[in-house]
Amino acid sequence: MQLDIILIYFIYGLAFFSMGVALALEAGRSPLVAEARALIPLSVFGFLHGIYEWLELALFYSGWLTHPLPEWIEWLRLGILTLSFTSLAAFGLLMMEPQRRLTRREIVNSGIFFLTYLLLVILIGISSWHIPTDRFRHLDAALRYLLAVPAAALAAWALNHRAVQAKQQGLRKLSLSLRLAAWSFAFYALTQAVVPPLDIFPGNLVNTAVFLERTGFPIQIVRAILAISITVNLVRAIQAAEAERQRQFLVTNQARLEALEQLHQELVKREALRQQLLRHTVIAQEEERGRIARELHDETAQVLTAFSLHLATLRDQPGNGVSLRQQVAHLQSLSNKMSQGIYRLVHDLRPAQLDDLGLVAALQYLVDEFRQQVGLDVQLDIRGQSERLNRLVETVAFRIAQEALTNIVRHSKAKEATVRLHFFPEQLTLQVQDQGIGFDPQKRLIPPSGWGLEGMRERAESLGGQLNLESSPGKGTLVEVLIPLDLTVQEISSWKTSASS
Repeated sequence: MQLDIILIYFIYGLAFFSMGVALALEAGRSPLVAEARALIPLSVFGFLHGIYEWLELALFYSGWLTHPLPEWIEWLRLGILTLSFTSLAAFGLLMMEPQRRLTRREIVNSGIFFLTYLLLVILIGISSWHIPTDRFRHLDAALRYLLAVPAAALAAWALNHRAVQAKQQGLRKLSLSLRLAAWSFAFYALTQAVVPPLDIFPGNLVNTAVFLERTGFPIQIVRAILAISITVNLVRAIQAAEAERQRQFLVTNQARLEALEQLHQELVKREALRQQLLRHTVIAQEEERGRIARELHDETAQVLTAFSLHLATLRDQPGNGVSLRQQVAHLQSLSNKMSQGIYRLVHDLRPAQLDDLGLVAALQYLVDEFRQQVGLDVQLDIRGQSERLNRLVETVAFRIAQEALTNIVRHSKAKEATVRLHFFPEQLTLQVQDQGIGFDPQKRLIPPSGWGLEGMRERAESLGGQLNLESSPGKGTLVEVLIPLDLTVQEISSWKTSASS
């Protein structure tokens, strides 16, 4: 029998202490079981009541429970018991109104109740103070009547109330676990009314001795079973809350992923729209260049040619003096310079080779121009099967090469450059390389510096291509453009229609 009681006390204390550990961990998480400030007092109750039962175990094992205890041990035991059930009462009160502050009236009423409780405890203590053997037994009974029973009942009501809320929220497993824990606390409140034998009512009728005589087993067995039930159901409630948290986490992540996917689709649509806009901008720009070139060639150049012919006729008229013939010759020289300037302007705007002979011929004309006009030794390297591409691809590649060579002349201080054109079945690769001073591509360029590079990049991206830039100070620069050759038939026909109109 002694071994059984020791085991009961150990399991009793272990159950509540484990509950304290579990609730202390749960208090730092989302408030599905209860608010953190409410779970903390319940956790403290578990710790203290587990320690109290283990203290009872130690006293019983040492044999002190069969003999009068020293007063300091009695005060320690009653102090732990008082603090544990006070924490349980605090849990119940906080669960009743977790979000609302107590009003002044409620604080006053609570103070009156607490003072009344103290007065009753003092009266019971005074009534038995002259009997040393009964003094602490009466205090123990008073604590259980006036604190343990209402505190456990309040905790049962609070847990049942939270179970109702959980059911309304659709959390059925959590609701069931909390309801079972509430019923266990309710029965636990009844067991606290079974006090040590007293010579006053109701302790003289309902006490531990009478319960043992009527049932054949001590009340501690019932309390231990209820403690296990409370702990198990609260742990199950914590597990249900964790499952709900995981579900909410998955739902939130799914919603976030859907939002990101939607955002990604919007970005893809905007990128496609941006490429279409860039493509149309390139087409419109080239159309305008071609129109201006044609007007200069067809109108202005013809007018200058006619003007030069009339000047020649005027110069050869008989009877003109030397002075007049010199002035006419000077005007004819100016006319020829203007014609040459317009010719160069026409070719810069839209070289005829690009439309008539294709990209390779246009690039050959371009490198020859740079050799003759600025003295830059440019080598053209053609690889793969040279063929005519659609005009939009040829135009973009030519303009990028033109801009890259212009940047070499302006910034690199190089005397030589290489233009490589690679024809692949599904891609056109253009490389422009120099061995000039180079620069740091990571360094942010302040406008208008860098506009040329951005212009080349936008032209490449208008066709779904890519511009790569490799450079470093003192090691030259490589501009590489990769242009896919999969433009749709609609895009090609649109370009041809626009160009022909």
